[in-house]
Amino acid sequence: MSRRRYVARGVPGGYRIWDNKGQRWWGDHYELCPDALLTELNGAAEPAKLTALLKRYRAQKR
Repeated sequence: MSRRRYVARGVPGGYRIWDNKGQRWWGDHYELCPDALLTELNGAAEPAKLTALLKRYRAQKR
């Protein structure tokens, strides 16, 4: 069984996305993990779609 490339992990104060292949955090820190982002991480986890979702949520925080 292969490990997923991206996973949402709980960190103090919220969630972050961990990149198993790159062995680093990817994206922003979230107090709450958005449902659409979590669904994509648990599904296909396509980098292009993840990037689009991250940009959308980052713009909403402004």
